[in-house]
Amino acid sequence: MSPDTNNPVRYFGQQVRKARLSHGWSLHEFGEQVIYHPAALSRIENGKRPPTATLAKACDRVFPERGGWFHEFFEESRGWMALPAWLRDWTSHEQSARHLRDWCPSIVTGLLQTEDYARGASATTPMVTDDEVSARVAARMARQQRVLLRDDPPAAWFLLDYFALVRGIGTSEVMAGQMRHLIAVAGLPHVTIQVVPGTAHAGLMGGFTVTEKAAYAESVVRGQVFEDEETVIALSLRLDTLRGSACSAPDSINLLGQAADLWSGASRATARRTGTARRQLRQPGPSSSAIPATATA
Repeated sequence: MSPDTNNPVRYFGQQVRKARLSHGWSLHEFGEQVIYHPAALSRIENGKRPPTATLAKACDRVFPERGGWFHEFFEESRGWMALPAWLRDWTSHEQSARHLRDWCPSIVTGLLQTEDYARGASATTPMVTDDEVSARVAARMARQQRVLLRDDPPAAWFLLDYFALVRGIGTSEVMAGQMRHLIAVAGLPHVTIQVVPGTAHAGLMGGFTVTEKAAYAESVVRGQVFEDEETVIALSLRLDTLRGSACSAPDSINLLGQAADLWSGASRATARRTGTARRQLRQPGPSSSAIPATATA
């Protein structure tokens, strides 16, 4: 993929501008052709606003020489375009990273979510529509393909919050599937997953991701990309400190397996008391990396 097409919103805008200028149209004249405000078209051409399906179809209508390219490209890139603007800025760093380290409190991080889990998590946003949820889920799945399953994936370390194992997102079946998925992803040669116990640690202030050149942190309002060396080093140090509090990778896989069994009802205790995975999955103690057996009824 060329540098331009690494950002489909920008690339789409560049192609719109190229086609418009080839016809000798001003933004105002072009706007009359596609029934779009010139100011909005300017932002789309500059890559500052994602296009809509309506505009893509209108471009195909007024630029027939492009053979339907605009709507075809829009559909192929729809998942990426559904990402929030700040996450689109982070995407280029993810796609070029050689090393990626991630800490996400409370829930499973987006790069490791199953489709059903992602749908359940996205649906918690106030006033979100079904179409918006579907678009976000599609974008999340496409992002996983671009980052973890590309031809040259980064060496990735994921620090998983213990509470993500016991916080129900969707049904018990969804949670069991998510735990099994984590175990499968941890089996990839370039991925390491470690569980962080639910105790005081260096990651209490929030989640963040670090590559060798940039960092990304997200709040309840929006995410922010940091490219200055001081911030990247500071967050790298915090993440390394947090890794020191985490269980070993083998013990973490063991704990994920226990969580999968509990959510699927495989344990006798869970069969007697449904919906009690969070009470039965005993978290690792602060003084030992060993995974204790689950509590009995």
